[in-house]
Amino acid sequence: MKVTILGCGTSAGVPQIGCRCPVCTSPDRRNKRRRQSIFVETGEEKILFDTGPDLRMQCVDAGIDRVTGLIYTHAHADHVHGIDDLRSINNVMMTSIDAYAHQSVFDRIRHRFDYAFEGGRDAFGYFRPEITPHPIKAGPFQIGEVEIRAFRQRHGKGESWGFRIGDFAYSTDTDWLDDAALAVLEGVEVWVVDALRDRPHPSHAHLELALSWVERLRPRLTYLTHMNHEVDYADWAARLPPHVRPAHDGLVIEL
Repeated sequence: MKVTILGCGTSAGVPQIGCRCPVCTSPDRRNKRRRQSIFVETGEEKILFDTGPDLRMQCVDAGIDRVTGLIYTHAHADHVHGIDDLRSINNVMMTSIDAYAHQSVFDRIRHRFDYAFEGGRDAFGYFRPEITPHPIKAGPFQIGEVEIRAFRQRHGKGESWGFRIGDFAYSTDTDWLDDAALAVLEGVEVWVVDALRDRPHPSHAHLELALSWVERLRPRLTYLTHMNHEVDYADWAARLPPHVRPAHDGLVIEL
């Protein structure tokens, strides 16, 4: 399995518009963070997680032109509003893209982007993005031969969804994991998990909280993601234990 971190930044991205802080002006490319997304390749499957506003360049930089499954973690703008860029992938594949999310997530996406569900192909190709929704619930589901387990996560006043594929798990945009979620995560080898900043936040894990989950689950490797412009890569890398690392855009994880 190959996991590519397409973006590990928060909703505003890093650098943040109008900010001249040390991280936003840092020359370290690991402090340049696009909106949150990952791409998982396993067997014949190429699975994209979310379609944030930076999707076009994320796909260009990672060489992505085919998606056999699209998973939405939740319907916030920074995870959805690049959906129009799927049209280019539709045109390469010449088919609709199979998308997987809880029905409540699809309902919110459809409210804003109903045309992505209504067909987008004519005699000349795709003139708008087209996805085929496959509603999921907590528990296992399949994309091709790949089994994925979905679990609920608290995200402020709402919820997001975490996912486990074999020994890998993904938990972005969460400020609390209940016992059911932690049970799904037991025994995970590599975990990508939300850690917005050092200070607590009402809808995202902060560093201390994320490390408390790591201490309980003890993955072989943990990568912290969804980091804002208060997080300097080198600073966190120096402070963290060797089995916990800040992610960076373009990071490739091989399992």
